[in-house]
Amino acid sequence: MKHYYSMFGMTLVIFCLISLIMFVFGCSTHAEEVSLMKPIKNSGGNYTVACFYFPNYHIDARNEKVHGKGWTEWELVKNAKPRFDGHKQPKVPLWGYVDEADPEVMAMKVETAQKYGIDVFIFDWYWYNDGPFLQRCLDEGYLNAPNHSKVRFAIMWANHTWLNIHPCALKDVQSPPVLYPGEVTLETFEKITDYVIDRYFSDPAYWTIKGKPFFSIYEIHTFVDGLGGLDLAKSALDSFQSKAMKRGFPGVHINVVNIESRMPKCVRGKMTPAELIKYLGIDSVTSYAWVLDTPLNSFPTVNYSDIAEKVSQVWKERIETFGVPYYPNVSMGWDSSPRCRQEDPFEPKGYPFTPVIANNTPEEFKKALDKCKKFLEQHPECEFTLTLNAWNEWTEGSYLEPDTEYQYGYLEAIKEVFSE
Repeated sequence: MKHYYSMFGMTLVIFCLISLIMFVFGCSTHAEEVSLMKPIKNSGGNYTVACFYFPNYHIDARNEKVHGKGWTEWELVKNAKPRFDGHKQPKVPLWGYVDEADPEVMAMKVETAQKYGIDVFIFDWYWYNDGPFLQRCLDEGYLNAPNHSKVRFAIMWANHTWLNIHPCALKDVQSPPVLYPGEVTLETFEKITDYVIDRYFSDPAYWTIKGKPFFSIYEIHTFVDGLGGLDLAKSALDSFQSKAMKRGFPGVHINVVNIESRMPKCVRGKMTPAELIKYLGIDSVTSYAWVLDTPLNSFPTVNYSDIAEKVSQVWKERIETFGVPYYPNVSMGWDSSPRCRQEDPFEPKGYPFTPVIANNTPEEFKKALDKCKKFLEQHPECEFTLTLNAWNEWTEGSYLEPDTEYQYGYLEAIKEVFSE
């Protein structure tokens, strides 16, 4: 009998130990699982190749109210016309005019991006005071693609005012009609951050830097001024960090885009970009496109290689400006003429009636990528990370998706430079 109780006691102890171990592991947060997940690497070496993705190539209810049933931005791509001698329009997608909200379509895009060395899709992501916009690509397409984890993803909150410029009339260039103002209230920002943490950060494929989920803000001045000032903006970002940490993350990696030209009104002449970055707790800076880095000074075209040289000098200036890592940008091109009303004269009156970056062949794009790679090698403080414009900015003439002229040429250039 004594032996029986002894055996029973040992069994009970073992059972309790096993239960305790299971409880401890069971209580580990999903954030810990994400942070322990091995990073997905499609490029070679230490590089991270992150590519902006513009999700206006699916049906959205807001767009249908403005442009009609079934409208997507593919309509502008189809209707584009040459605006001057030698102008190559329309651009024709090799894959056809696909629906990015379809998981099968996004699975094809993910497979292609992985094959050619792209590590991250940074989705342009919209949420205004009256709610979300253009989310079906990410929420229904990418996240439901069975292979989506092969290319990580992140959010760039595109908090710019959405204008009725699809297309834009020449007479409206200076004051196009506003559809959705970019400024948001604190209540809206709290909804945004709750949604992002719950819906995206918990996905194992979400891009993290040192364990922190990456979250980019496109217009820091619109964010700060819209909330009512610097202290309120800092409080909102601190709340975002706190909520993420309560979910088990070490914090949020806050990135901002082109801060040097987007200082909030309340601090202009009072703070430098580096001081603003430090005060708000921003972790890194990048650019969205070359046209935001340097002016296009001739019309109707500027030469790609000339712009590439100017931008490479901008990179050098910015690594000494911000006090945090700067992720240089390489743009494939620029041609926003498809967003112009095609019946109007093509004159340099302002966006989208802007110069076209010409001679942006895959060979020239590869040269720009080579320059960026050398820059990153010389400046490890940039964390070997670059952004690309863009996966699919078809109506701004900056897309890596294959077209009928160069097919996979731009993607091949990425693979040749960054896949080892």
